[in-house]
Amino acid sequence: MAKWINTLLLLLMLPVAALAATAPRVITLAPHLTELAFAAGITPVAVSAYSDYPADARQIEQVANWQGINIERILALKPDVVLAWRGGNLQRQITQLQALGLNIVWIDPQTIDAVIAAIRQLEPWSNNPQLAQQHADRLQARFTALRQRYAQSQRKTVFLQFGLQPLFTTSQATLQNQIVQLCGGDNIFADSQVPWPQVSREQVLMRHPQAIVIAGDAGKITAVKQFWQPQLAVPVVAINDDWFSRAGPRIILAAEQLCAALQH
Repeated sequence: MAKWINTLLLLLMLPVAALAATAPRVITLAPHLTELAFAAGITPVAVSAYSDYPADARQIEQVANWQGINIERILALKPDVVLAWRGGNLQRQITQLQALGLNIVWIDPQTIDAVIAAIRQLEPWSNNPQLAQQHADRLQARFTALRQRYAQSQRKTVFLQFGLQPLFTTSQATLQNQIVQLCGGDNIFADSQVPWPQVSREQVLMRHPQAIVIAGDAGKITAVKQFWQPQLAVPVVAINDDWFSRAGPRIILAAEQLCAALQH
């Protein structure tokens, strides 16, 4: 009897073992790509530095950082697909991986719609395509709800501030600008010819923003206010840095946080 039960248990476990053995091998080369992969039901075999969400990502081998990627290790892991980011991965190294026969998929969402589309795009490499669809559908529903709720909001001019010295901001060609627009804000440097321009204190003051948005926690607000005194005394809104700076699923959390604060 015991032998029969053990045999039955072994047979039941075979499909699970087979699934694990045939799971697509995915490598992500940026933190937001790691988040997108997990949202699509994918557990990568390797990730980049700073891939810290979800918590399971912290236990995965890292094969890339700001200095570049470990080509030898990536080849040894024999991935089915490598997810790359044009904004952070060296084109030369990615081209080398392609020349060696690896399948490269570039993912660089510049809008919330593109973030949602990226999750759906990853379904072919997911063990749980239904989970990918569910995550994408939920993000779409939350995005639609925000658009409807804040469509008639009173517009406010906004300075998107990154850093103090030097000062950087963003143009209309970025995901962060879209979030500000969604929440009833008008980016004072939307018309910049480059996506991430460096600006001066005088340029900001001349455009008279009604609010300042920064990436980080509330502890940074005091320093920002002191920097602009006495010429500019406007509300400063701090948005969770990882939510706001990464083009991943948590971008919707940044949008919800900003909309609530900006229209308070």
